[in-house]
Amino acid sequence: HEKAQLERWKRRHGELIGYVHDRQRELWADEDPEDADEDFVTDEMLEDVDQLPRDQYKVEEIIADTFDDMDQLAEFLDDLSDFKTQHDDKLQALIRLLKSDPVLKVHKVLIFTEFAHTARYLAKELKAAGFEGVEQIDSGSKRDRSEVIRRFAPYYNGSSSPQLATEAQQPIRVLISTDILSEGLNLQDATRLINYDLHWNPVRLMQRIGRVDRRMNPDIEARILADHPDQKDLRGKIVYWNFLPPEELEDLLRLYTRVAHKTLRISKTFGIEGKKLLRPEDDYDALRIFNQTYEGKTTPLEEMHLEFQRLLKAHPELETRLKALPGRVFSGKQHPSPGAQAVFFCYRLPRPDLSKPHAEWSEEAGETQWYLYHLADGQILQEPPEIVNLIRSTPDTPRKHHMAQQNLSDIRAKVELHIKNTYLKRVQAPMGIKPILKAWMELS
Repeated sequence: HEKAQLERWKRRHGELIGYVHDRQRELWADEDPEDADEDFVTDEMLEDVDQLPRDQYKVEEIIADTFDDMDQLAEFLDDLSDFKTQHDDKLQALIRLLKSDPVLKVHKVLIFTEFAHTARYLAKELKAAGFEGVEQIDSGSKRDRSEVIRRFAPYYNGSSSPQLATEAQQPIRVLISTDILSEGLNLQDATRLINYDLHWNPVRLMQRIGRVDRRMNPDIEARILADHPDQKDLRGKIVYWNFLPPEELEDLLRLYTRVAHKTLRISKTFGIEGKKLLRPEDDYDALRIFNQTYEGKTTPLEEMHLEFQRLLKAHPELETRLKALPGRVFSGKQHPSPGAQAVFFCYRLPRPDLSKPHAEWSEEAGETQWYLYHLADGQILQEPPEIVNLIRSTPDTPRKHHMAQQNLSDIRAKVELHIKNTYLKRVQAPMGIKPILKAWMELS
């Protein structure tokens, strides 16, 4: 009966469901067809679901409420089906800004949005409006992220405009991105940035702006001006725009108020006042000093990320091989320092997934953390820049493994106790949540 009820609902709204699928295909045209055909809820996921006794729940009421919600959503979507881009005041304001501002008309600009759908929508509409050199990137993009970064900011990423031309690479003038690019990358070839929507966390806004408001390299700046003398008056002068909610919507969202309040708290915490972040009249000065303290010059972590991207590009088969490796994969190599011994660990640390009901803890929502245990003194390092040179290997690096299995197991137990007393205690992980060992390596 219930399945038949669902089928009737789907037939009644068949045209609307088809419209939604068509819109999704427009925005996600570069999605792998095989991925698109995959079930949202897989058989494996269903197997992991606990079967609850039906007689303990008001199933009929739950289903009735669900259909009420679906009817309301269908009504919303039906109203939106007549919506055209010319009705999108925010999009039209962006187009007017890009066409009217003398710098934005011809020079590079980085546009941030929080949502992948919005990023793809903006790229599609800006191209339709006649803008050239438009590119978009988000966490679901199949394109090479490092290549996109290099085409947008070649000079601060080891290239140049002439080199891109030699390689027949199309330069990017307008880059639209989610917060996938908001931290840890050098994009200061550009001096203009637009926050198309506000992130609820003002620190994230600072990190976005910190992509272009970063320490400049005099040698690179000289190369930019040699190739682009028309940028002389732009270099070192960062300008950005924030799209704020209209007053009517602001009364409902209160988003600006939340962000502004947090911004003020951060400013007072740092003991800094003055300058601007959200509106030109805002009293706020943490931005530049925060970015200099938080970001500074290119960090070793940034260099590691770019090194990894270069490895994936140079060895196209590497990503597939890495994904095929079993969990807790083990290897060993010679320690760079004669006589020294250590064990490297790579763990996945679970976090609560706030997008799911009850914020279930999951590996996917977590973070990856490195640890290095020194046998000489029992010290545990966990800063990747302090570890990477010890574990860096090539295809020709010989495998070396001499430690007894029991010693390795004891060291692993010590590291996991360290994780329990630091990370898991800090995030107040519930009982049963454990770090997940992905890989480890003996250094002897």
